[in-house]
Amino acid sequence: MESGEIYVQFFSVKNFIKPEQIVGEIPTNKETYQETARVALPSMTESLLIALISAVDMIMVGGIGADAIASVGITNQPRFIIMALVLSLNVGVTVIVSRRIGEEKYENANRCLRQAIVISTVTSFILSLLGFVFAKPIVSWAGATSEYVDMASIYFKSIMVGNFFYCISLTINAAQKGAGNTKIAMRTNISANALNLCLNYLLINGIWIFPKLGVMGAGIATSCGNILAFLMSFYSIMNTSTDDILRLQKEQSWKFDKKTIHDLYVISSSAFIEQIFMRIGFFLYSKTVASLGMVAFATHNVCMNIINLSFSVGEGLSVATSSLVGRSLGANRTDLAIIYSKVTQRLGNVSSLLLGIFMILFRIPLIRLFSNDPEIINAGTNIISIIVLTLFFQIAQVVTSGCLRSAGDVKFIALLSLVSVTLIRPTLTYVLAFPLGLGLVGAWLSLFLDQFIRYFASIKRYNKAKWIDIKI
Repeated sequence: MESGEIYVQFFSVKNFIKPEQIVGEIPTNKETYQETARVALPSMTESLLIALISAVDMIMVGGIGADAIASVGITNQPRFIIMALVLSLNVGVTVIVSRRIGEEKYENANRCLRQAIVISTVTSFILSLLGFVFAKPIVSWAGATSEYVDMASIYFKSIMVGNFFYCISLTINAAQKGAGNTKIAMRTNISANALNLCLNYLLINGIWIFPKLGVMGAGIATSCGNILAFLMSFYSIMNTSTDDILRLQKEQSWKFDKKTIHDLYVISSSAFIEQIFMRIGFFLYSKTVASLGMVAFATHNVCMNIINLSFSVGEGLSVATSSLVGRSLGANRTDLAIIYSKVTQRLGNVSSLLLGIFMILFRIPLIRLFSNDPEIINAGTNIISIIVLTLFFQIAQVVTSGCLRSAGDVKFIALLSLVSVTLIRPTLTYVLAFPLGLGLVGAWLSLFLDQFIRYFASIKRYNKAKWIDIKI
């Protein structure tokens, strides 16, 4: 078989499904990839822009010094711990909205959106307020040293103001993703990042009439961007001139409905357990690396931002998988669910190859975007090599997990997070970094092994194909 024929077979929709699995008419290659691209490209762009929010802050404060980089980086895991409840709620929102739209139960999809907005608003307000009030103890607990703990607490307080609005925006966008309206989330994040970038420039450096606020300026800029994202997201469901399925109308009831709350609870509770396991694991991982010293931790955060940009590709494809698979299963088209899941897997394979080549060729310029510190550049180039090895397993497992999650197999994903992220990664990090003396390189080898384990476990689960029979 020639290489060209192998390439065609690798991407051919007909090879993704067995004859006995076919339920209805199978779309052509062109139709399948066009529909996948319609949903995936905006969601990939959105995920990239979300990753860029903290990356832009880190890049623009990088000139201040390693302490500023560490201050921004140390807040990442506490911020995601605070957001864990809302993020798990959003998993349920995407899954349920996609299923109900696939079933053509549009009012049920809108009811889910309304009730999720209420839950998200109350939850995010309480948690963001607690984050603001207890900012310094939180970043100290996360591992911030006396060298930069004050700077980190100021930044954390600044981003907590916008976090309330950001969480509500994420909930609305989660419903829009379930409906396949991924362009809405993309537009809101483009606007938020543009505003964040402009205000970073003005407030960090004190340009024109604006005060020079340093790291605090970066936090204020992020919050302003998050508020803009909220306004745009909310407008997307208030705009009565649109034909979109999801919209808020005066005659709609905001009372809690037992069936909707039950459905949200079933999916979101398992997703919450997954979030808790992940956040505990990531927190312990980050805290262990922080104990290696400020320069090592600054280097780690630079590299984490680089790998997060690649993770955003997998996350974007995962969102597309959730929407396409969820709607297909809701319409009782298990054959299309299998096809779309394999299309996104193939696109993930190609993306990891292209990203790996790019990172190897431009590893030094990538690090220099964040810092010109020679120590950070030298240490970072070694980490980039590990990142490139990690990419294939990382993107593939994120996409496959998105498929399983959208089908309702959330308990397995939660268990996998417990074993790999909460137990294996922190343990290996400590052993490799300290007793074996590998330091920062050892910490990143543990990340690679975590992704490797999750990849093979999720692929094995996916191949059993029991996920296509789960009812929601």
